[in-house]
Formats: sequence, C-alpha cells, structure tokens
Amino acid sequence: MTLRELAGERWLTVPNALSFVRLLGVPLFLWLLLGPQADGWALVVLVASGITDWLDGRIARALDQYSRLGELLDPLADRLYTVATLVAFLIRGIVPWWVLVLIIGRDVVVSLALPLLRRKGYLAFPVLYIGKAATLNLLYAFPLLLLAQMDWPGADIARPFAYAFTVWGVALHLWSGALYLVQLVRSPVATA
Repeated sequence: MTLRELAGERWLTVPNALSFVRLLGVPLFLWLLLGPQADGWALVVLVASGITDWLDGRIARALDQYSRLGELLDPLADRLYTVATLVAFLIRGIVPWWVLVLIIGRDVVVSLALPLLRRKGYLAFPVLYIGKAATLNLLYAFPLLLLAQMDWPGADIARPFAYAFTVWGVALHLWSGALYLVQLVRSPVATA
C-alpha cells in the first residue's frame, strides 16, 4: 500500500488509537524495568498492553473499523513489546540469551525472506494461527516471568508456568517461521 492510499483511508479509529497507546507504552515499560526496576508497575503496563491488543481486534471486528494502518500498527506494537521485553529481561537476567536469539533470529530470517516473497508477487505471508498461538503463549510467558522473579509468595507457583509458556511460545514461534519459509519455497509466481 502506498502512502497516498494509506492517507485516503479512515485512520482515526478506536482500534488504531488503542494500538497507538500500546506503542506509547513501550518506552514506559522499558524505563520501569530498567530504570527504577518497578516490576509491579511494569507488569501493569505489560498486562494493559495485552488487554488493549485483544480489545483492538475485538473492536475492529465489532465496529467494522478495519484499516491498513491498523494492520501495520498492531503487529508493530506486538514486535516492539516482544523485543523490548526480551532485551530488558536479558539485561536483568530473567531470561537466558538463547531465548532472545531464537525469537529475534526467527523474525530476522522471516523478514529477510520478504523481498523474495515480494518478487513472487505477494506482499506478505498470510497470518498463521500457529503464529498467533506463539504470540499468545509469549503474552502469557512475559508477565509470568516477571511475577516469577519478584519477591512475593506466589513466585514459586508462577515459575513453572512461566517456563512452560516460554518454551511453548518459542517452539511455536520457530515452527511458524519454518512454515513461512516452506510457504515461500512452495509459492508460485503470482500472475497479474
């Protein structure tokens, strides 16, 4: 989509406003985790991000407020939260380096494949439910990882769930990336 087409569509919608608020929360979340290490407030921002992520999709469907801008903002906010969370968690010692490498490495490989997909005449990979499942698992894993490292009585209960959702999220994320690459290899050249 060109900038002219993007400018010509309705962009001031409730779902787009929610996505924009989510984007504004990324630097606040990072500052809370890495500055004062206010983990409780960082957890509130992270949970609010997850809720608004769910809400923007529901509202877009209910009010028929789909937009190309929303299709760009929503995954951008998801990716920025994922990267910000992983980097902050790595710096704080909450996750090992290989979690960050696997998740971001998969995204880099899929991103590098996009020009090849576009040469075949396609704009993007179709959304896979396994990718959505990976994101959902990671959205559960991140707050649980934060809860598991906090000093409170439930930390020992949260820890196994945090690790389970992290492993499932990483595995599904890698699987969806492999499926995208298989789609790339198998996709025919689009005809005009």
